[in-house]
Amino acid sequence: MAERRRGAPVDAPRRAAWEVLKAVRVDDAYANLVLPAVVAHFDLEARDAAFTTELASGTLRWRGLYDAVLAACSDRSLARIDAKVLDALRLGTHQLLGMRVPTHAAISTTVDLVRAVGNEGAAGFANAVLRKVSAHDHDAWVAQVAPGTSPRDAEVAFSHPAWIVDELRRALGPVLGADTTTELGALLRADNEPPKVTLVARPGRATVAELPGDPTPYSPYGVTLDGGRPHAVPAVAEGRAGVQDEGSQLVAIALARADVGPEPDADRLWLDLCAGPGGKSALLAALAAERGARLLATERAPHRAGLVAKGLRGADGVAGVLVADGRRPPLRPGSVDRVLVDAPCTGLGALRRRPEARWRRRQDDLLELVLLQRALLGSALDLVRPGGVVLYATCSPVLAETSGVVTSVLDARRDVVVEDVASVVPEVPDCAGPLPGTVQLWPHRHGTDAMFLALLRRTS
Repeated sequence: MAERRRGAPVDAPRRAAWEVLKAVRVDDAYANLVLPAVVAHFDLEARDAAFTTELASGTLRWRGLYDAVLAACSDRSLARIDAKVLDALRLGTHQLLGMRVPTHAAISTTVDLVRAVGNEGAAGFANAVLRKVSAHDHDAWVAQVAPGTSPRDAEVAFSHPAWIVDELRRALGPVLGADTTTELGALLRADNEPPKVTLVARPGRATVAELPGDPTPYSPYGVTLDGGRPHAVPAVAEGRAGVQDEGSQLVAIALARADVGPEPDADRLWLDLCAGPGGKSALLAALAAERGARLLATERAPHRAGLVAKGLRGADGVAGVLVADGRRPPLRPGSVDRVLVDAPCTGLGALRRRPEARWRRRQDDLLELVLLQRALLGSALDLVRPGGVVLYATCSPVLAETSGVVTSVLDARRDVVVEDVASVVPEVPDCAGPLPGTVQLWPHRHGTDAMFLALLRRTS
């Protein structure tokens, strides 16, 4: 029996999940972008592809808890475990604590994987560690490694770095007041739930009726899917529809609905200042075309600008795609009617979709990002004409990136006012932002990414 196991083939879906973790660790890849290529490489059927997706994504989400569990079950520190083996151990732990995989199957297949990427000694070590892990279920391990006696236990119990827990607690404060404990727990739990796939029908090119799934509660253009491959949907494959979180759809909708004046020529040119990878641009272009307006997209990175151009291919209402820095675009000041600033940010509002971001981002990243966000918002306000509007959005609820940026820019200008963006999307309940008139969406409240929206009007 031992000889047969020594040469046992590695289960393809589990090896595929390991390759995803390796790409994240070695290449700083995003799991959601790597997964389709890995699934195709291993030629996985739909059921196996779904297993691989949950195994890789769930392991990344719960890495903080799983590392605490593995540390309690190992006779050596995690730093002394080969990174290849540690990735496999994390995958095995997720099967034991987070998936409905029989204990024997979870352990034996992980040991085979460790044997393939490591050696026989590492396989024996993995077998011993995982047997200890299997002694308790998820909740029992949380009670043991994060019993709630320390303020930092939430970091382990919900698998979020401490600084992110602190930032999310602060972000909830202006909305909820001093007592944020219950709401914070709900938010952290929502971050660890796999999100449903959301599609958007681009107006004039596709209809919601031709998309499978259930209509989204807030966006009139969206549907959610319980499973399946979205790119197998004809409208998606043809570029008439796309995959887009409902919160991102609401950003484009809010900008399109804002009033820019009754004059016939007052709504001709829209601008997406940081357009890559192009999902919001595609929806904005469709909405602009319905008004007889055109969308111009700018993106600094050439490869991302290429993605924007690909997403806009065949669409009406497109003025072009420019490879340009949004802080210094080659456009005349005051020449644009509407501007979207979907600013680069920490992405802490999309941890459901990009679980590895919680381990990749550092608090030190904030200063550089905030300076960039301020510069982009200032540039947008220079480009918009008097009476025109700028929609500033981040996929982050962190106060430094949201109210902090808007307040800083407002303090430096006398030609800008904040409009009530909540009145533009009245179908969204319970969405007050940290500044009057702003909106903050939440995964645990709205089922969307944690998008922040602020609508600013140029007055002179």
